Amino acid sequence: MALAVLNALDSARTQWYHVTAIVIAGMGFFTDAYDLFCISTVSKLLGRLYYFDPTSKVPGKLPKHVNNMVIGVALVGTLSGQLVFGWLGDKLGRKKVYGVTLIMMVICAICSGLSFGSSAASVMTTLCFFRFWLGFGIGGDYPLSATIMSEYANKMTRGAFIAAVFAMQGVGIIFAGLVSMVLSRIFLNYYPAPAFQANPTDYSHVLSTQPQADYLWRIVLMIGALPAIVTYYWRMKMPETGRYTALIEGNAKQAASDMGKVLDIEIQAEQEKLAQFKAANEYPLLSMEFYRRHGRHLIGTTTTWFLLDIAFYSQNLTQKDIFPVMGLTQKDVEVNALQEMFETSRAMFVIAFFGTFPGYWFTVFFIEKLGRFKIQLMGFFMMSFFMLIIGIKYDYLTTHKYMFATLYGLTFFFANFGPNSTTFVLPAELFPTRVRSTCHALSAAAGKAGAMVSAFGVQNYTTGKGTKDIQKAMYFLAFTNILGFFFTFLVTETKGRSLEEISGEDGGGETTGTQMTGTNSSSVTR
Repeated sequence: MALAVLNALDSARTQWYHVTAIVIAGMGFFTDAYDLFCISTVSKLLGRLYYFDPTSKVPGKLPKHVNNMVIGVALVGTLSGQLVFGWLGDKLGRKKVYGVTLIMMVICAICSGLSFGSSAASVMTTLCFFRFWLGFGIGGDYPLSATIMSEYANKMTRGAFIAAVFAMQGVGIIFAGLVSMVLSRIFLNYYPAPAFQANPTDYSHVLSTQPQADYLWRIVLMIGALPAIVTYYWRMKMPETGRYTALIEGNAKQAASDMGKVLDIEIQAEQEKLAQFKAANEYPLLSMEFYRRHGRHLIGTTTTWFLLDIAFYSQNLTQKDIFPVMGLTQKDVEVNALQEMFETSRAMFVIAFFGTFPGYWFTVFFIEKLGRFKIQLMGFFMMSFFMLIIGIKYDYLTTHKYMFATLYGLTFFFANFGPNSTTFVLPAELFPTRVRSTCHALSAAAGKAGAMVSAFGVQNYTTGKGTKDIQKAMYFLAFTNILGFFFTFLVTETKGRSLEEISGEDGGGETTGTQMTGTNSSSVTR
């Protein structure tokens, strides 16, 4: 009972509009990643600026509860935004709410660099307030970008296209480190200062924190608005997805017209056939029919994303605390404030460029060959393996920094050539059109709940830099990854099949089996 407009989308050759959609949706993820992860490059600087004690023998540091809030509040906002915008994407349309997320990101990224007051409390309160709403906008981008890309793509390259959108997260992480590194070096050249303990008899412990650094962290955060501004116009030019227009709005003629223009072919409307199609798929999200058809998949996508993000965000948000142990940065007392930010940003850039970034693009190139299922299993297993080695051999690795950096980088590589990419792809493919955005939002929100476990829990084991504490964190993360490995068996392979075949919307019925392969052939008159 496949519709001509759906067949046209599934069998369309890769063309310019696919590339355009990847870039437009991908720039949103570039912005998301930059905004979420640039905070790691400036959090130590905030501690030196606002929590310095002149009587202390160590530089100022954000109190644990403040550090957790500064890092974690955007994740709370992201979780909330995912649920709200995911639901709105199914109720109002993908395009109608797609631009709202960018507007929120632009406004809140700029406002994150502003302060209503000069005290530590007022600055941190302002920062946390706007980063919550920044996260809210970022959260909306997850289900909307994934759903739009899955509904635009053809069935043979859909996974690679969705993964390419998500791979822009890696580019955003690289730029978060690169921008922070370049700007801190520029500031450092103009405003040199002694190290914190350059000479204990003078005022170097006070002078080591350059007052101009108060402008630097604000600039870094506000730059996150630029890619969102550039993307907004093009995002508003995108038509509504043909699947939403046809299957949810019930307007086969408009869907055929929109997609015909995009694909440069003539598509038959088939309004009567659409009515039959919709009648066979009217069950709501909260129903036994949905649970029977898709319950196991939803449990699988939510649990695996939850477990993955505990490890993934622990890696990214706590790396600033592990870098000194790995020898990638000097001890805080050996450098001034800007030098510490430069070294942290440089280390973040190096790990992202050589470990994080390649993993994303390995997924793009291999997802249609190996499939989502195998890549996710492999990634979870390898992450668990390397984190367990780091935990067991931690004392040894602290004296062999290159080996430590290699093992640590491999955990990033297999996170991204693994579950960090596939947990984003699978929820955009497994569920019916009318609840696809909502189900992706539920899965992504479960992931952000895992990220909050990292920000508010795992960080407590790494900020003190104690050997035993970091070992405990690595053991815990290895355990969560092996749990993710086993929960992956709740999802199924989706490569090479149409969205309607995967979800059972085409009349295929039960979709919770363990079918790993299969394709439907269809043709369109060109």
